Amino acid sequence: MEGVTIQQVTEIAKQAAGSEAYAIWFLIGAALVFFMQCGFAMVETGFTRAKNAGNIIMKNMMDFCIGTPMFMLLGFGLMMSENYFFGLIGKPNLQLFTSFADINWSSFVFNLVFCATAATIVSGSMAERTKFSAYCIYSAIISAVVYPIEAGWVWNSQGWLAQMGFIDFAGSAAIHTVGGVAALIGACFLGPRIGKYSYDKEGKVTKVHAIPGHSLTLGALGTFILWFGWYGFNGAACVQLEGIGGLAAVFTTTTIAPAVAAVTTMIFTWIKNGKPDVSMTLNASLAGLVAITAPCATCDALGATIIGFVAGIIVVVVIEWLDLKLHIDDPVGAVGVHLANGIWGTLACGLFSVDTGLFYGHGWRQLGVQALGEGAIILWTTVCMIITFALIKKFHGLRASKEEETVGLDKLEHGIDSSYAGFIMAPQVMTEGAAGSAAPVPVEKAVPVSKASSKPDAKFHMVTIVTRQSKFEELKSAMNDINVTGMTVTNVLGCGTQKGKTQKYRGAEIDMTLLPKIKVDIVVSEVPVDLVITAAKEVLYTGNIGDGKIFVYDVENVVKVRTGEEGYDALQD
Repeated sequence: MEGVTIQQVTEIAKQAAGSEAYAIWFLIGAALVFFMQCGFAMVETGFTRAKNAGNIIMKNMMDFCIGTPMFMLLGFGLMMSENYFFGLIGKPNLQLFTSFADINWSSFVFNLVFCATAATIVSGSMAERTKFSAYCIYSAIISAVVYPIEAGWVWNSQGWLAQMGFIDFAGSAAIHTVGGVAALIGACFLGPRIGKYSYDKEGKVTKVHAIPGHSLTLGALGTFILWFGWYGFNGAACVQLEGIGGLAAVFTTTTIAPAVAAVTTMIFTWIKNGKPDVSMTLNASLAGLVAITAPCATCDALGATIIGFVAGIIVVVVIEWLDLKLHIDDPVGAVGVHLANGIWGTLACGLFSVDTGLFYGHGWRQLGVQALGEGAIILWTTVCMIITFALIKKFHGLRASKEEETVGLDKLEHGIDSSYAGFIMAPQVMTEGAAGSAAPVPVEKAVPVSKASSKPDAKFHMVTIVTRQSKFEELKSAMNDINVTGMTVTNVLGCGTQKGKTQKYRGAEIDMTLLPKIKVDIVVSEVPVDLVITAAKEVLYTGNIGDGKIFVYDVENVVKVRTGEEGYDALQD
């Protein structure tokens, strides 16, 4: 195309592609939102105990797999049907099955992945103590009825909130508030995990116990996956590139708010607890994302910054208030992240919307509409979920048994020993004749054994030394210098009366921190036990807590398996 500039070619391409390009981006955004299921699974798995990891992965998988047919059969019609009654509810006409060629497939897929997100939020607050079958039931109800009806009010053009000008661009109210309300009600119905709180005789909580998650690494991985997916969550519905409400601006606000929230929480917990809280900071980035979800297309950079700052404070205050004051056990902080910041993000639209917000000189109307809509959604979800959980609890059972919770849901609900079975250092069982196996020595070639000991009056002592791992090489050299050559070394965890170093997890004090140690077992006879003790003390002593302890035991006898020798002779090689 001689004489045509690159700018002209670009403009022609834009005009030719037009809506097609954004339709493709819309579906890519839906795929990103689907990938967020992985993020939720990793966050919840990492913030809970390893014995329930398989159960949690299964729940997050089934959220989407159960939600899909429920949304197909009922939810999509209730939410997006063109036959919408009184601005409240659509007619489930099963168009996906009766007129597949004419259905808006993009709308179906996009709303389906959003529906799955609302359902999966509930899993975190009810983790480690919910029957898997009960979870499947209430997840299906959320996907079929609870989410679709209220989401239709917001996103169906005929919905009563949409008609009033309610702003919820990507779901602070329609998704996160709903999931957060259900999470709070579910946690209340279940009660806390075994061992979470100590009680006096009257049933009053006397102490809050921290139950740390088994892998903050997985929690961080899930957080980054969620943040990545959130660009589709917030940005997929954009139909332009530039300007407020354009894709670039939405990406910007979706970056600013979680970043500011994470920094705020890091500093806040650092000042409050003496050290920056890792898990709470991860939660804070998610809180910032939840809060910016509604106003992401209507606020500017300053608004996103303030929204993120407030979210970083809210998430800490709410999570600790629920745990330390109300004694509601929420293992992953779902209520603080999704409910509290879903409400904040929805109301923030009335404050920071460039075109209609109070702080931009447009009066109180938008804030009033936001408050009305948020209140209606909370009321709807509360009524639905109280009825749902009450019926499940009465007719099916909601909570796992005490044995299942203690042993782990992986074992008794799913029949797997551990989600991490490949990491268990189990002994290898080798078949006869396999490489590396030792054939038995014929009896006639065995070493002759004399049952009589050369020193029948010899005394034996076992010396057990528990100390820092860093001291092992010095200890080994010291033992070698006094002719102690046999020892058994084990990596262990332990602490003394100080109960390890005082730490807090999500605001609650950890009762006992087990520190990495080594345990060295030595059996001596010829070498005086006092000499072993003296040599060990010389290399281990620093004068600080944690130098270790030495235990001395009398040993009745020693038997060498290879030769059958006993007593003093069994120790000689």
